[in-house]
Amino acid sequence: MEEVLFESETMESRAAVADYLRSVADRLDEGEVTLRGGGEEFTVDPSETVEFEVKVEREGDETSLELELEWAEGASEESGGGFEVA
Repeated sequence: MEEVLFESETMESRAAVADYLRSVADRLDEGEVTLRGGGEEFTVDPSETVEFEVKVEREGDETSLELELEWAEGASEESGGGFEVA
């Protein structure tokens, strides 16, 4: 069963979201990411290699872009390929 450890949802400008994602990327590069929101805080330490999923969905008149990183605690695997943002 899935356990939600941290969740935060707010309305933000694209520029604010871009700044947030840059901060996450910088912390991810360092190895440890601490998320804060709604009076909560949670720190993750992803393995060197993670499964990275990018998904765009449409439901009615709403479109969403989802970015997901997944890893097994203590796991280390080889990188499987590449991706690109254009």
